[in-house]
Amino acid sequence: MAFSLDTHWVWDFWVADDGERFHLFYLRAPRSLGDPELRHRHARIGHATSADLTHWTDHGEVLAPGSGGSFDETSTWTGSVVRGDDGLWRMFYTGASFLAPDANANIEAIGMAFSEDLHTWTKRAGFVLRADPAHYEKLGDTAWPEEAWRDPWVFRDEQEHGWHMLITARGAGGTFTSGGVIGYAWSQDLETWVVKPPLGTQSSRFAHLEVLQTAEIEGETVLVFCGSRHGDGPRSDGAESGVWMVGVDGALDEVCVDDARLIAAAPLYAGRIVRDRSGESVMLAFVGAPGSGHELDGITDPLPITITR
Repeated sequence: MAFSLDTHWVWDFWVADDGERFHLFYLRAPRSLGDPELRHRHARIGHATSADLTHWTDHGEVLAPGSGGSFDETSTWTGSVVRGDDGLWRMFYTGASFLAPDANANIEAIGMAFSEDLHTWTKRAGFVLRADPAHYEKLGDTAWPEEAWRDPWVFRDEQEHGWHMLITARGAGGTFTSGGVIGYAWSQDLETWVVKPPLGTQSSRFAHLEVLQTAEIEGETVLVFCGSRHGDGPRSDGAESGVWMVGVDGALDEVCVDDARLIAAAPLYAGRIVRDRSGESVMLAFVGAPGSGHELDGITDPLPITITR
């Protein structure tokens, strides 16, 4: 296993590359909690570095929850890191606020932190991006126990000289087996964002599309995400679960996520496509997909990845 910790569970992650070293940002929670399901309420963001995506040096926790009443008062969850034209690194991350200690209901929102060196991070005061009820399901609209608005994946909009953000979200009228959408926001400068309607069609097969990412593999653009095709709950098992890929032949708003194919079955989950130092695209994933019955076992070594046809 490429990266794991004796004292903490490790699961969702994302990678930034400064040209010399790879920077792994990952979710961590203490194993002393006993029950791994409790980790979501105690998640913090950790940091590790590597020269080869295989041998990692851990640097510990870098981003913790905010104070009581803040959008990230319970946990800090999955995100992405980009470097702006001003040279500043920005981390867009998920903040979770659970409404009661013994309830699953939680509201998710997106925050931002900045860094000059990828090691020390400062939260951007006042930055909170929330789901727009004109386009997305809010807590209480259905029986779904969370306001899904997480896992922001930010990448440059080369044509319009701005930035895209893809977000795990749900559309109107979703059920426990449907309703997942590609949430979307756009920014010109990484500081001010406009929430827009979802991209593509609402899924009839996935309740949510977790850990979205765009990548280029073998010269083709693809969308990668994870989830269960036939679950009966927000983190339940299903007939097919793991990491999924669908080709992006044109614009992202033309993508049909229900056409995605399974490229890595559970217990692998939250796969990330990374370009290694040889220029090859590889995938890393964590072991212990929700509902797989497999113990959380850290993040894999780089795995070969090809276009699924």
